[in-house]
Amino acid sequence: MAQKKMILDLDTGIDDALALAYAIADPAVDLIGIISSYGNTLVETAAENSLKLLELLGQTNVPVFLGESHSSTTDHFDVMEISQLIHGKNGIGEVELPTANRALETQSGVDFLIEAAHKYQDDLILIPTGPMTNLDAAIAKDPSIAKLIGNITFMGGALTVPGNVTPFTEANINQDAEAADRVFRSPAKMTMIGLDVTLRTLLTKNETNQWRQLDTKAGKAFADIVDFYIDAYYNLDIDKNGCALHDPLAVGVAINPTFVTTLALNMKVTHDGADYGRTIGDTDRLHDKRINMQAAVGVDDVAYLAYFMQLLTDLFKKN
Repeated sequence: MAQKKMILDLDTGIDDALALAYAIADPAVDLIGIISSYGNTLVETAAENSLKLLELLGQTNVPVFLGESHSSTTDHFDVMEISQLIHGKNGIGEVELPTANRALETQSGVDFLIEAAHKYQDDLILIPTGPMTNLDAAIAKDPSIAKLIGNITFMGGALTVPGNVTPFTEANINQDAEAADRVFRSPAKMTMIGLDVTLRTLLTKNETNQWRQLDTKAGKAFADIVDFYIDAYYNLDIDKNGCALHDPLAVGVAINPTFVTTLALNMKVTHDGADYGRTIGDTDRLHDKRINMQAAVGVDDVAYLAYFMQLLTDLFKKN
């Protein structure tokens, strides 16, 4: 058993599915649970997708918990049309997977995170790949966990490039900018894996064809799921060269920080005005020597993609 324990906080769409597979495949960590979030799809659908993918990959012992179903400032959540075009209406590229035999856990995702933070402390890695709502709610309920969790590496934000929702704002941060701002200003130690680096890590059908040729259930399913994503990137003119490995890059960097170069910077998230959801330096903490954020600004995409393909191809061979 690996010493480091990982929790994924997923709004399980296509790149989340790849993040899940990466976390299972890398022997450096034990995946101890998945907390579901809203974003690419509804929280209930995200949870169902995680359960189905875990079963596909032979990991029926990993528990899945329901997180918050909407942002900290709203009373409901509606999936954006663009999310459905990118991830499919079911969140996983319209690929139909068998219903999982395992049910969701009855404990809330927020309570599970608090419990795990106290149990594992510095050995706990948390990977939020959607909005920050679950982490924000957990810190609000038990502020001590902000200092207990050893490694929070999240996919979200944009510091040196434009956003993908507005000229300033990345999608995950946009879902709950108020929650993200509170987390950014907390004592939590974080690494931001934003569009600055994820847009440079592209997967193509050359890679998905390698999975398809394995002739396994997992290989075929993931090839179909990711091909939908690649086609969406092409048809929506997001990138005609492939699809970005947003969420699995966060998992990879949490385990191996050498994949990226970072800028140490105390940050905030704007949540009023035309630049709602902007991730930017916090002028109130310019002179604070206690810096809690490392923002990734460069990535060794060649080394990362090679390791990503090695891990996932070996995993899919077995399933």
